[in-house]
Amino acid sequence: MIVIKTLEEIELMRESALIVSKTLGMIAKEIKPGVTTLYLDKLAEDFLRSHGAEPAFLGMYGFPNSLCMSPNTQVVHGIPNNVPLQDGDIISVDCGAFKNGFYGDHAYTFEVGEVAPETKKLLQVTKESLYVGIRETKVGNRVEDIGYAIQQYCESHGYGVVRELCGHGLGRKMHEDPEVPNYGKRGRGKKLVNGMVIAIEPMINMGTKNIKQHKDGWTITTADGKPSAHFEHDVAIVDGKPELLSTFAYIYEALGIVSNEEDGLRQKPLVL
Repeated sequence: MIVIKTLEEIELMRESALIVSKTLGMIAKEIKPGVTTLYLDKLAEDFLRSHGAEPAFLGMYGFPNSLCMSPNTQVVHGIPNNVPLQDGDIISVDCGAFKNGFYGDHAYTFEVGEVAPETKKLLQVTKESLYVGIRETKVGNRVEDIGYAIQQYCESHGYGVVRELCGHGLGRKMHEDPEVPNYGKRGRGKKLVNGMVIAIEPMINMGTKNIKQHKDGWTITTADGKPSAHFEHDVAIVDGKPELLSTFAYIYEALGIVSNEEDGLRQKPLVL
């Protein structure tokens, strides 16, 4: 059952989402060759708690850490460890926060040092596909309109769209209805209505769409050993249109990136 949120609840969710955004912005400054993901995980846990939030992933379904950190061929759900990041790596950092009874949950794939041009393109296209999907999140559309748009965009660049993992509804639970796949057919799936809040998260592979799960029960990698990228935003439907609750602006501020990709997707001005 899809849980519709009031405008007041959406504002509470915005607060949770922006705590995640700020955490990712803090992490952006720390990602560099030689740093371990376990070190970054500890920074994130302390940061979340200092902002009055609980690390949402810690202990959820038995997950041992506050961040899912998935480098290179790992798609999602990577467990932080003591292996140092290397120049040329990419790493998906997925973070969740729980505050005021609601969850925030979003992700960004970072470059570590100097990354190969073909890998940069994978990241660029995956992130662009996220916004392609967000713009389909409006009253009158259906859930698979989002996935269809993401799939068409990524496959047009020759990339594999993961089928077994998907976005989801978000609210008082981390994972609510509906599931939001990154593929689909136009006009199929649940109707999109005002008050819905979903996490849209393309998981896109440079090669095959196929994946494999490792014996730790969490880590998922590409079946062909090629890189994978992952970006995620929290989106509400307000006045028939997508309202972006999370932001990459804190990341861009940390990295000196200028972007207008979120223009027109937020009715309430973002104050950094």
